[in-house]
Amino acid sequence: MTVYIGCDHGGLVLKAAVIDKLTALGHEVKDLGTYTCDSCDYPDFGLAVAKAVAADTTARGIVICKTGVGMSIIANKVKGVRCGLCFNAEMAKLCREHNDANCLALGAGNTDIPTALGIVESFITTDFSGGRHANRVGKITAYEESHE
Repeated sequence: MTVYIGCDHGGLVLKAAVIDKLTALGHEVKDLGTYTCDSCDYPDFGLAVAKAVAADTTARGIVICKTGVGMSIIANKVKGVRCGLCFNAEMAKLCREHNDANCLALGAGNTDIPTALGIVESFITTDFSGGRHANRVGKITAYEESHE
């Protein structure tokens, strides 16, 4: 699977660990920045990831900032993206099963690396359940379509 990843300066260390984990699991990782610890604006990188995920419906995205909040907000502004901010592996599992989330937000300032890697693995390996959840996700898609 292709995974697009991006972060601001607050997420750089965690992003490197996530890239290593995804690569070890055999996924193709496309790093959309940032690449330095210099202060930068998270929307630039969150939008890049979200737009890539919206254009590549077989891919997933991961966005990282200090809290994960800003990245989740900006990613969810892109039509077709369902981004969940997760703090444990169970949240990531349910985000995929129930919401067909295609983007994961992580907070580098509030999630240690081992926990984050467990969240990532759960997010990447869990499939959408469909069924009654498909109707609910369909309502989200219908709203997006009618409010362009």
